[in-house]
Amino acid sequence: MVDMINSDQTMAVAASALKAQQARMRIIAENIANADSTGKTPGSDPYRRQVPVFTSAPIDGATGVELARVAPDTSAFTMEYDPSHPAANANGYVKKPNVNPLIETMDMREAQRAYEANMNVIETSRDMTEKVLDILQK
Repeated sequence: MVDMINSDQTMAVAASALKAQQARMRIIAENIANADSTGKTPGSDPYRRQVPVFTSAPIDGATGVELARVAPDTSAFTMEYDPSHPAANANGYVKKPNVNPLIETMDMREAQRAYEANMNVIETSRDMTEKVLDILQK
């Protein structure tokens, strides 16, 4: 059986999703900004891609979402031959970040769509509340 939630709960759940997507977009922006950030010393690690981890959270008697933590992506770094780079190892290879700008762009687009969907939930809930109030005033 599905539990009924009221308009305030609907807005609170959608607001928690907006906040979570906003955090996701910030993390994606950091990944894109550091897509070319290499180490500074020979053999050092470059920027490691970060990924958001979400969890469910109780909100006003309903279940919303929140950012639990930001975790490092453990995928391997790529290597690029550039012996003139200050971070090049003894063989002339430089570790490059494990950030793929195409994946980050797609993740950003998905986060924007989720954000828009939750904005629509809030607007629809508000419209429904206003219509109920109009009906009750007549």
